[in-house]
Amino acid sequence: MLTQIARASLWNRRTTVALTLLALSIGVALLLGIDHLRHQAKDSFRQTLSGTDLIVGPRGGQTNLLLYSVFQMGQPSTSLSPDAYERLAHHPMVDWAVPIALGDAVQGFPVFATHWSYFERYRYGQDQPLVFAEGRPFAAHSDDQVVLGAAAARELGYGLGDSLVVAHGSAGVSFTHHDDHPMTVVGILEPTGTPADRRVHMTLLAMEGLHGGESSDAHDDHGHAEHGTAGHDDHDHGGHAHHDHHQQHSEAPDQSMEPVPGNINAVLLGLKSRPMVFALQRELNTTRNEPMTAILPGVALTELWQLLAVAENLLYLISFLVLLATLAGMMTMLLASMGERRRELAILRTVGASGLTLVLLIELEVALITLLSLVFGTLLLMAGLALAQPWLASEFGLFIAINPMSAQTAYLMLGILGLALVMGLVPALAAYRRALAAGLNPRQ
Repeated sequence: MLTQIARASLWNRRTTVALTLLALSIGVALLLGIDHLRHQAKDSFRQTLSGTDLIVGPRGGQTNLLLYSVFQMGQPSTSLSPDAYERLAHHPMVDWAVPIALGDAVQGFPVFATHWSYFERYRYGQDQPLVFAEGRPFAAHSDDQVVLGAAAARELGYGLGDSLVVAHGSAGVSFTHHDDHPMTVVGILEPTGTPADRRVHMTLLAMEGLHGGESSDAHDDHGHAEHGTAGHDDHDHGGHAHHDHHQQHSEAPDQSMEPVPGNINAVLLGLKSRPMVFALQRELNTTRNEPMTAILPGVALTELWQLLAVAENLLYLISFLVLLATLAGMMTMLLASMGERRRELAILRTVGASGLTLVLLIELEVALITLLSLVFGTLLLMAGLALAQPWLASEFGLFIAINPMSAQTAYLMLGILGLALVMGLVPALAAYRRALAAGLNPRQ
């Protein structure tokens, strides 16, 4: 009964209630959106890399190394030499090492030059490996093959066998294209929800070839050097034997034979024993042969979030103040309506409604407005996320879920409802006092 009265009363003031509802929905969407983006961004960053014990790069800032090597944000200032990589790869504590070179792009999608072993070693989320949706990894010694991440293939519109041209530099628009060195798509990865979806993977040899270093010549030289020792006898069996051997060499490469021509911006390391990670990090950070920076991905991420905590808290404060302002607006609207509702309240008192009943009526109206605002605010947020999702993925490599509902969101909604009910006590008590005054003075 009281609910029907509250609904009818709100409908009679539907214009002012609708405006209040709109303002409160925007405030709710803002507060829930900031909370959702904060958690999604953290989850997205955490799930980007798994199973890597150390990231090693040239001497510099830890955050910068983490951002450009894992998230392709920013640019490396210097690079490691091939000798430094060899020392890392053959260090007695190291189980595996995957070198990375960056710098070019395909229509804004970053080129990620690495070893063939990257597709075996790279893990994301809960130790999930990369999975091919189509095709295969690039051949270990190829200089014209690329593997596209899911988002890169989808947005660029490339499929297996298509040819693409790499542009110099990492910007979305470049005036220098490597037209003389087209690349062929040989594989497309399944979506991962990480920056790997936007990468254009190729070998380090291909990256070097694009910039005028050793490319196919190096490949041939390498092949002949190899064949000149262990595989020399195979050449005596003619061209078919050479082709078969070459094909097998490409599809099942020996990682130790993969050339590392230079321009290595970072190295992902997996250790034989994780307890050794601090000892190796200290050793690499203090080496004098070639200055390096070794970081633990999890620790570097924590430091990054600590740096962002001030901005994060500021956004929270602003959104909370916006919500508080809209709740105050709702309270003001209810207070202002008390004059208009004098007859309504008098009729309720006439039919036996107590002062407490009027308080409950006002609080029920507040609860209805707030609940509707939570629903509309959530829908508004989901619509905004659906529109912003492609832009966030393309610009920042962040893959934000459209559904903001979680346990944290539920607690936040309950907090908003509780705060609204507390603030609703002001007009409710005003109605209560007005009811008491009307009872003491029958002419009112």
